Parts: sequence; structure tokens; C-alpha cells
Amino acid sequence: MIGDLHCHTTLSDGSSSLEDLILYGKRSGMDFIALTDHDTLAGNTRAVMLGKRYGIGVIPGVEFSAKDSSRGGRRVHILCYLPRVPQRLEGICSKILKSRTMAGQEMIRRVMRYYPVTAEHIGRYTAGSQSIYKSHIMLALMDLGYTDRIYSELFGQLFDSKNGSCFVPTEYADVHEVLQAIHDAGGVAVMAHPFQYGGSFELLEELASRGMIDGVEKYHPRAKPQDILLAGQIAEKYGLITTGGTDFHGARTSTPNPLGTCITTENSLQALFALAGQ
Repeated sequence: MIGDLHCHTTLSDGSSSLEDLILYGKRSGMDFIALTDHDTLAGNTRAVMLGKRYGIGVIPGVEFSAKDSSRGGRRVHILCYLPRVPQRLEGICSKILKSRTMAGQEMIRRVMRYYPVTAEHIGRYTAGSQSIYKSHIMLALMDLGYTDRIYSELFGQLFDSKNGSCFVPTEYADVHEVLQAIHDAGGVAVMAHPFQYGGSFELLEELASRGMIDGVEKYHPRAKPQDILLAGQIAEKYGLITTGGTDFHGARTSTPNPLGTCITTENSLQALFALAGQ
């Protein structure tokens, strides 16, 4: 029994439809797949129904974007799985999506000063999403021939968080607020890719020592051996669940990562279900 517990669709910034994700999750040999679109639970009900149709277990989830306020507002992502009362997450989802959409709209306006792209063209890519992502803008610029891939030199020139000419920051919720919301909803909280954004291992250990986090994403396509080792050591020390996920975005990624590239093992899946009371 194995699963890929980190997957995105066109509901956020992935390229695959909900149905394609479930279909190809089954065809890739997974027993379970988790839908973890950014800051939205919009697809979970339908995903579970599609899972029954295709014969694969679907774990409802969401990936929250948050900030570590005690460390200069560094970004951190928290995966939520199997919330028993998902309605309790609607408020924080709405708050983050509103902030991201406002930032996205301003980035579109800024890009339009430099390039002859239209908001309507970019809207072809945002239409199915719950918000506006930088990758949507880049896809329109690709259509116009200004670059041949999303995460190119042009992406950095426009959207680098420090020097990008068109970058507008999104205001994220504090990680403690996110964790409180997840546990109030009866969900399981797992820190995603703790090596990213300058590293969140110190935060991970702090949260684990206070019983505020339930697991850590140990296996990820961009995790280096030392990242996997450190995540495993912290998990063992504090009894955290270790998960694995591809962080699947389909074609909208910097490196190819097919479904099932990184997996969650049977023992971890059983621990996840037990903690969630399922």
C-alpha cells in the first residue's frame, strides 16, 4: 500500500484536471493519492467521488502557505490531510486566496506595462483556478514567444521576491494560526518540504517539541540526502509521521516529476489514518 500525498491540479497552479490526476494516479500504481491544492479544498468532494470511480483511494487535503513570523516572515508550507470538519478551514483559505488574488492582479498590471499581453489572455489560464499564480502569467508570455518555459530567466527578472520588477508579495497567515485552524478542523498537519525557502528544520523541531505538528514530508523530488536524513532524525525524535509526495504540478514545474516519484509507505499511511480517526 503506497500513496503520493502531494498533488496539485488546475484548481491552483497545476496543469492537470482533477479527473486526470485521479486517473493517472491509478495508472501510476498508487493505492492512494492526496489532493493538496494551494489554500483551497474546492476539489476534495469531487476527487473522492472520482477515486471511487477509478478504484483509487483519495485523501482530501490542502497545502497552506504560511509564514514563520519569529524568523523574519520566512515562508513555510503546511499540508493538511483528512480534516473532519473542513468548513472550519474556509475562513483561513478565503483570507489567503484573497491576498494572493490581489497580489496577482497587481502583478498582471505591472507585466502589462512591459509586454503587450492582455489580462484576458492570462485569464485563459486563471479561469479554472481559485486564484492567480505567477505561472499563469508566464504561460501567456510563453504563448507570445517571450520565453519557452515557465521557470526561466524571465521568471526571475519579473518575479524574484527580492529583485523582480513585477513582484508583489502575498500576505500569508502565521504558521501557528494555520496549525490551530487545521487541528480545530480535526485534520492532520504535516510540514511540506522543510528544506525549501531557506530551510525550516529549526521551526519543525520547535513545533514538534510543542506537539503542534503531526508529521513531516521526508521524501520530495528536490530533497537532498542530508535533507531526508535530518527530517528522519527529527521525526524519530518526536514521533512524527513521515510522508512522501511528488509535489506534482504536471507541466508547470521546473523539473519533470511524474506521479509516484516520491511516495508515502504503508506504515505512514496507517499512522496517518489512525491519527485522523479513519
